Amino acid sequence: MANNYVFNNILPVAPLKIAALESCRELAQKVNNHIVEFRRNDTEELIRRKQDLNYRGYDVDSYLLDCKCPRFGSGEAKAVINESVRGADLFAMVDITNYSIPYTMCGYTNHMSPDDHFQDLKRIIGTSVATAHRVNVIMPFLYEGRQHKRSKRESLDCAMALQELINMGVSNIITFDAHDPRVQNAIPLNGFDNFMPTYQFIKALFHHDKSLKIDKEHLMVISPDEGAMNRAVYLANNLSVDMGMFYKRRDYSRVVDGRNPIVAHEFLGSSVEGKTVLIIDDMISSGESMLDTAKELKERKASKVIVCCTFGLFTNGLEKFDEFYEKGYIDYVITTNLNYRPKELLERAWYLEADMSKYIAAIVNSLNHDVSIGKALSPTAKLQKLVQKYQAGGYEYFQTIE
Repeated sequence: MANNYVFNNILPVAPLKIAALESCRELAQKVNNHIVEFRRNDTEELIRRKQDLNYRGYDVDSYLLDCKCPRFGSGEAKAVINESVRGADLFAMVDITNYSIPYTMCGYTNHMSPDDHFQDLKRIIGTSVATAHRVNVIMPFLYEGRQHKRSKRESLDCAMALQELINMGVSNIITFDAHDPRVQNAIPLNGFDNFMPTYQFIKALFHHDKSLKIDKEHLMVISPDEGAMNRAVYLANNLSVDMGMFYKRRDYSRVVDGRNPIVAHEFLGSSVEGKTVLIIDDMISSGESMLDTAKELKERKASKVIVCCTFGLFTNGLEKFDEFYEKGYIDYVITTNLNYRPKELLERAWYLEADMSKYIAAIVNSLNHDVSIGKALSPTAKLQKLVQKYQAGGYEYFQTIE
């Protein structure tokens, strides 16, 4: 293994503990396994260099905290931690999008909502914050992140949630591809880090498709709307290809399902004829807008349409994606494992997954040692190295990359 995670003489700020809520257990287990591997490699490397290890807290087989949030028959809940967290550097992980977890309330079966998950997170914080050295929150899908600004008489939920966590004593909030990262202005004096999965998207893409040609004549990056422009510009610049954008023309005289319906998609950019196009965005909710964009690109004679979205929510089900795949409008869809994915999605022929567990493990390991996370925040060098190796020798060279 490379020595990227060897911190020489830098000790952890405190013993590491990962409090994984039920919504995030599978991902947390993968993160834990990576950290255990990092630290075993760290120990071996430092011994090889004949450096004094002192105390590092590396001699453990798992950093996962024994905790749970049981519920009473009335639907109320509490947090229980079954081991000491005194002096620990605690990382609480929660997936507020996980709708698969049921609980019984007065004889009825409910499924946990984002509000329920957020309350459980606060319960874990309330149980540990008094004695832990530091409490950090890893919330891949930012709670109420889509309600990030106020345009009329409405609540500003995301800002209130961030302030509530900070007031409880949370030191750092870690999220991924926030719908609008400017919401961190609600907590300007506290830690808020927003990471992007761009590198993992391209890695998953190269693993799957060994025939891609990374140049302006064969590849193009597409933003499905003006909100995703920054993501598309960053990726297009690193791949050295052109980009285009769709402008959603909406009917502002009507509101359907809480939003103004889209009248038409207007395309701004050069021709996509014969090219592979990457559509990049932060989430697939119902998927209607993304599918309309894919159809428009295929009708403009794009060769392949590949969708890259951080969070695949698929709130209206998968049937429409099946239909568009069968009709040839989409070639495949890449999302991360940062949120809950039902078994049916994982079995779809058009679905690919970008694994984020090693990335999160590197972030947690770095924060626990209080070292810079600048390279993780902007993985430009790794992304460009990945592209160069792929172009130099195709998939065989790519397999050697970490």
